[in-house]
Amino acid sequence: MRKANVTRKTKETSISLGLVLDGKGAYKVDTTVPFLDHMLSLMARHGFMDLKVTARGDTEVDYHHLLEDMGLVLGEGIRQALGDKKGIRRYGHGVTPMDETLAEVVLDLSGRPYLVYKAKQGRGKLRDLDASLFEDFFRAVSNAAGMNLHILVHYGRDIHHVIEAIFKSFGRALSEAVARDPRIRGVRSTKGVL
Repeated sequence: MRKANVTRKTKETSISLGLVLDGKGAYKVDTTVPFLDHMLSLMARHGFMDLKVTARGDTEVDYHHLLEDMGLVLGEGIRQALGDKKGIRRYGHGVTPMDETLAEVVLDLSGRPYLVYKAKQGRGKLRDLDASLFEDFFRAVSNAAGMNLHILVHYGRDIHHVIEAIFKSFGRALSEAVARDPRIRGVRSTKGVL
């Protein structure tokens, strides 16, 4: 089983994550931010990964520290669980409709982090949470995992639906990218390394 346990403690946040890439979609998430809990749970369920998260942060100041650090911890967990990346498909693609919204996520577990985030519909507030912070979350995931990550929202109106479609698509794309393929010897690269 490809799994990781990651802990991050700073003066601003305290996060503990358990991740199993070859899971069933089981989750237990408590970040003190209900919307983030909901999104991480959806990601795990639709990505067939098992996820356990406990996170606390200085949310009385702002949600930025918690969301960015949560992204760093998730990205590190993905990187650790992948190990040498031998036999993985490497590339993943997920497209998810959510009522009036259509979101697409494409990723490459190349070891070279890069984020393209085209989700102008994902701006605004979800209660008191600034939805633009999810761009920071995914940038942190990309950097820590060494992932080339493209997030495109083709259209959408409701901010909740936009962010939800992104997280479902991310889980599905990640599941595809980490899947092992018996045809792949070593890593899927002409360089011989990822």
